[in-house]
Amino acid sequence: MTASRSARVTALVGVTAFLLSGCAAGVGGVETSSGSDTPACTDAVGASGLWDSAIVHSLSVSYDDADYDDLIEAYLSTGEKVWITASVTIDGQTFDDVGLKLKGNSSLRALSTDADAALSSQHPQDLPWIIRLDKFVDGQSLDGTTELVVRGNSSETSLNEAVALDLLAQTGLASEPAIATRFRVDGSAETLRLVIENPSDAWAERELGDVLLYKAEAGGDYSYRGEEASAYEDVFDQEAGEDDLTPLIDFLEWINEASDATFAAELGAHLDVDAFATYLAFQELVDNFDDIDGPGNNSYLSYDPDTGLMTVVTWDLNLAFGASPGGGGGRGGDGGGAPGGQGNERPEPPVEDDAAGQTAADVGGPAGGEGSNVLAERFLATDRFQALYAAERERLQTELVDSGDAAAILQAWTDTLAAGASDLVAEATIAQESSALAAALE
Repeated sequence: MTASRSARVTALVGVTAFLLSGCAAGVGGVETSSGSDTPACTDAVGASGLWDSAIVHSLSVSYDDADYDDLIEAYLSTGEKVWITASVTIDGQTFDDVGLKLKGNSSLRALSTDADAALSSQHPQDLPWIIRLDKFVDGQSLDGTTELVVRGNSSETSLNEAVALDLLAQTGLASEPAIATRFRVDGSAETLRLVIENPSDAWAERELGDVLLYKAEAGGDYSYRGEEASAYEDVFDQEAGEDDLTPLIDFLEWINEASDATFAAELGAHLDVDAFATYLAFQELVDNFDDIDGPGNNSYLSYDPDTGLMTVVTWDLNLAFGASPGGGGGRGGDGGGAPGGQGNERPEPPVEDDAAGQTAADVGGPAGGEGSNVLAERFLATDRFQALYAAERERLQTELVDSGDAAAILQAWTDTLAAGASDLVAEATIAQESSALAAALE
């Protein structure tokens, strides 16, 4: 373990040990509503920032009931996720005129099956949300953060995504910070939810620099659809940088239409190939099938005008460690329970189809869509890129797992939840889901 990694894990464990010594899970001098008589740890916790993952934070949301009903009705009738105005209190600090919107895709499908049942029985504290502090108030932020996502997960603890995000950060790739929260909506009972920073202008500038950031939409793919920007409206959404889809369209045209020889020789002039090899290796390491070539098309593309290169950015790790969507209770039903699925091996280079006499790479790769991605398939069908990916798999296994880093990160998260959320999720459940992750790492 490097000095920086060791320091991070030591800090996590040290603060957790302090919490275990008898302090309640209050934040910023504000006690939780768990009913504990133990004083909140005002001095230790009050000095921590929003993204201190060694404590369980508090997050509450309130809104006008009519606005919430309109939000649900809009989604049920049209599928549109509309913004409403809310007040949000984070660790005792209240923000007014905040934007609140439903977030996710599979996590929301249950809502659309029965409108009456959804409106009468769905608990808003269990839904996936995006909170945007500066939606209606310019410049409103907390610790430099403007957008937070309350994640859905089919486990009780969300440990799988929390651990995966910390491991992602260890690879050197861009990652979203995550915290455990005691979450309540409009006076509801508290529930344990994982909250992460949403990739936005502020996040992109900090993590990636002065870039253009494009989010791949769930119903889209990496196919080339012509030169008109309007053809990509439901395929990619620009999240950061000056609005310009030209670099994205040019990239999609090249990866789809370049010959095999050109792809192998010139990909490095269009894509950060080292980062992409690390990306693919990491997804394999954490057994996440719901990535760039999964059913959700989960990824961002970051374009750096200075280098002219695209970088694939990870998004959505709640199905990491073999978790299955909709399994085992939980919040939002959007995947990410205790591991138990089968390992998801990256494909070997494709063999020729005897009937057609061609491989996917020979014809420029598939158009994309559920279970496929032209960039990933062509990359892994190229011998030298396949070798680069294989070398990254070995490196990450050695540096993240064999080193003990992953086990230490898991233990730190487990201790944090046991100290600050055992009234929300049974200690036995925390221990069980932690043990399952430890077994997956082994």
